[in-house]
Amino acid sequence: MMKFEDILLFWEVLKPILFIVFIIAASIQILYYLFFYLRVFTLKPKKSIDNIFEPVSVIVAAHNEYDNLKKNLPLILEQNYPEFELILINDRSEDATEQLIAGFQEKYKNLRYTFIKNNGKLRHGKKLAITLGVKASKYENILLTDADCQPSTANWISEMMKGFSSSDIVLGYGPYSQKNTFINKIIRYDTLFIAMQYLSFAKAGIPYMGIGRNLAYKKEIFVKNKGLSSHAHLRSGDDDLFINEVANSNNTAIVIDPESFVYSEPEATFKDWIWQKKRHLTTFNRYKNKHKLLLGTEVFSRELFYILALSLLNNYYNNYIFIILIIIRILLLIISLSYATILFKEPRLKIFIILLDFLLPFLNFCVHLIYPKPKR
Repeated sequence: MMKFEDILLFWEVLKPILFIVFIIAASIQILYYLFFYLRVFTLKPKKSIDNIFEPVSVIVAAHNEYDNLKKNLPLILEQNYPEFELILINDRSEDATEQLIAGFQEKYKNLRYTFIKNNGKLRHGKKLAITLGVKASKYENILLTDADCQPSTANWISEMMKGFSSSDIVLGYGPYSQKNTFINKIIRYDTLFIAMQYLSFAKAGIPYMGIGRNLAYKKEIFVKNKGLSSHAHLRSGDDDLFINEVANSNNTAIVIDPESFVYSEPEATFKDWIWQKKRHLTTFNRYKNKHKLLLGTEVFSRELFYILALSLLNNYYNNYIFIILIIIRILLLIISLSYATILFKEPRLKIFIILLDFLLPFLNFCVHLIYPKPKR
């Protein structure tokens, strides 16, 4: 058993090594902010374009979503857009979805409906529903959202369609509704940071994911890529894995006008959020290697930055290199995230930036340790 004196001696030997590791981690973090995250200041709503009114097929997959469909479908069907269809895929619902849609079809002539029968021998998820929806679509422009999502305005379609003026893939933003709980703040901040990350990476010419709550692409890309077949065995990935495969610096656009946002209800408990995160993590290992390296390095360096900053503070509080690196990184965090809270309409998260930025890497690390292996 090591004596206390031996522990102190070991710590004295270890401190200079940890200080060097801290300098590396802090420098990596600063580079991410300078090269990627500060690009949030270049994200601007697209100006009006007169001729972007091509017809579009909006696709929504639903499984036992009667209440959400009743509330949200009219918000989609009454969009201020000249020509669009909404294709609803009823995925084995056991509620009154079919009767609800029958009533909607009497009022809305652009609502098209198909369904997947319940077959005990057939195991599938949302990907089959989306595939059927794309195949059934009449138009080349595909816009995806979920049954539990509410467009922020009647101009959602027209704003998202602006992205097609120069690209074949359009990445949108899908925030969560605000609740007066701490877990809600964690979820919304996590969503905000992920959005800043995937949108700033796309702005840098490295698109790696999109969110199915608010995503558009050309039907031709879906067909050429053989749809979602390469990862059809995974429960998740209908959005991020597909974009990871087909997006590049030349074919991807960003739309971040607040009128293009779609809101959804967040998980209500910490346990439910953890399970949601675990499900999403099953897709990470399928990302391209360069994306896994970039994302993994950012998370790991962020964790090291906080751990070593706290561990070494008592010994290096008077070291100007140590203090300057901490100040620069914290300032870059506050500057970029403060602007992001304005851009993405989350001003109340501003006062929690440092606390949540400190907590999230460790929460995500715990999820990484326990997440289930992808089912094949």
